[in-house]
Amino acid sequence: MVTSAVSSGGTDLRAGRYSDLSDLAHDESTRLQDLHAEVAALNADITRLSDQVHNPAYTRLERQVRALQDPAGLDPVSGPGVEVTLQDAPAEVRQQAGNQVANAIVHQQDIQAVVNALWAGDAKAVTLQGQRVVSTTGIKCVGNTVLLHGVTYSPPYVISAVGNPTHLRNSLMGSAYVQAYLQAVGQYQLGWDLRNKPKVEAPAYDGSLDMRYARPASQTAN
Repeated sequence: MVTSAVSSGGTDLRAGRYSDLSDLAHDESTRLQDLHAEVAALNADITRLSDQVHNPAYTRLERQVRALQDPAGLDPVSGPGVEVTLQDAPAEVRQQAGNQVANAIVHQQDIQAVVNALWAGDAKAVTLQGQRVVSTTGIKCVGNTVLLHGVTYSPPYVISAVGNPTHLRNSLMGSAYVQAYLQAVGQYQLGWDLRNKPKVEAPAYDGSLDMRYARPASQTAN
């Protein structure tokens, strides 16, 4: 027993209990959503307490911070815009695709193509699955799901943007990357739905703004 405990290093030696990875991912996503709610509540407390501080130097800095909140995505935005929905091909089409099944599912680059085209169309704000997309947002594929701000989402993927609907549509249809996706729509029956919305709600981003990036490994002597 002692040998097993030391060998495990604190990990589970009976990993079979976690064979259902989708359930595990769902549990972790739920826990992360609870943490996001806690962060939002703490940020609200910070804002409330900051408003009670009366200091000229602090007030000047606070004005600068508030001027940057909107372009940083930290203020809610609403207005007319568009909504794009991407969906995997029907199950029977994916089965018939065989070793070409990758062409019948939505990938992160498809979502990124739509998001980038919306930004290029002068979108004031963009959301994916209701979450605000900001400069530090990373969209990653995890199997046949997408990881966004630490939360796992399954298709359909709904991308909304606040802005001039005509400009946004023109930018989408003028994107070579979006056109490549539309070719797959015709060939593999991927889902594509684009519609104008009289009002799009883009909530303020309330997650961490810390940058996470790779660091070079320290060199060791041979």
